[in-house]
Amino acid sequence: MKKLLLLLSVTAIIATSAVAQEVKDPKKDKAEWEQKIKTELQLTDEQTVKFDAVNKEFEPKFDAVAQDANLSKEAQKEKKMALKKEKDAKYFEFFTPEQQDKYKAIIEKKKKEMAEKPAGS
Repeated sequence: MKKLLLLLSVTAIIATSAVAQEVKDPKKDKAEWEQKIKTELQLTDEQTVKFDAVNKEFEPKFDAVAQDANLSKEAQKEKKMALKKEKDAKYFEFFTPEQQDKYKAIIEKKKKEMAEKPAGS
């Protein structure tokens, strides 16, 4: 009986730690995503400064939409999509045509991956 109880306890601890590891830190994910873009597009130092400035400009705008309790989830999604288009337009002011194409491809790949993810993952 003690062995069974010990086995169940160990299993519970392992399961709990596995679930805890799956919880993602949005700030870390965002930083990793931005680094990926900088690396894959091979942004110059000047472009990196502009890229960071655009992200810094839009972060509070996205946060405000997310915090607006008056908006439905659908309205929040629409506002975020509009902000995303505006942000991308600012990127495209300093991305080269090749970088623009590569950025679009990266975004499409990410959209496809997100669509393939099972709900709740």
